[in-house]
Amino acid sequence: MAIRLLIADDHSILREGLKALIAREDDMEVIAEAENGAAVLEQTRTILPDVIIMDVAMPELNGIEATRQIAVEHPEVRVIALSMHSDRRFVIEMLRAGASGFVLKHAAFEELTTAIHTVVEGNSFLSSSIVDVVVRDYVKKLGGSDSPAYDQLTDRERQVLQMLAEGKSTKETAFVLNVSINTVETHRLNIRDKLGMESLAELIKFAIREGLTTLD
Repeated sequence: MAIRLLIADDHSILREGLKALIAREDDMEVIAEAENGAAVLEQTRTILPDVIIMDVAMPELNGIEATRQIAVEHPEVRVIALSMHSDRRFVIEMLRAGASGFVLKHAAFEELTTAIHTVVEGNSFLSSSIVDVVVRDYVKKLGGSDSPAYDQLTDRERQVLQMLAEGKSTKETAFVLNVSINTVETHRLNIRDKLGMESLAELIKFAIREGLTTLD
C-alpha cells in the first residue's frame, strides 16, 4: 500500500514540484495539499494521512503550532518539517512539537524520500546539518523551552499572536478564526498580561524569536 502524503506549504510552486517528484515514486502518493496550518489541521482530521510534509513558516497558523496540535489529536500521523531555516529555534521547537523529521529545502529529493520511509517505520530523521544543531542544544541541556512565559500561552493565543505579528488587524484575525472581535481582543489582553509586554514592537520581536513568524 502506498504511503499517503499531505503537503503543507504556502508556496504553490513548491507543492506542485514536490507532487511531480513524488508521483515518480511507486510507494508514495500525495492525497492532499494545504497552504497554511489551519488547512493542515482540517485536512488531517478529514483524511488522516500517513505523513505530513510540513513547512515551518506558514501564515495564520505556522507549522510548529499545527504540528503540536496534530501530535495531540493524531499521534499516529508522522510529521516531517521541510524548511529553508536551520536556525536552532525552528529545529528544536518543531521537534518539541512532535515532528519526527526535519529536512532542509535545499536538500536533494532523495533525502526527503529517505526521511519519509524512516518516519513511517517509526524512527526519526534529521538532515545532516540539522544533527549538529540538535547535539549542541542537548549539550547545553536546554531541556524545556527557553521562554516559560511562552509555554503559558494557549494554542489559540499563539495563533492570535502570530497573526498580530503578521500585521493582521483585530477584525481580520476575527474573520479568519471565525470568532468575535471581542474574543480576539480578550486573547490579545491575555497575551500581553502573560508575556508582560505592552507594545506591538515587543510582541512582534517575541513572535519572531519564538519561531511563530519570520521576516521573510
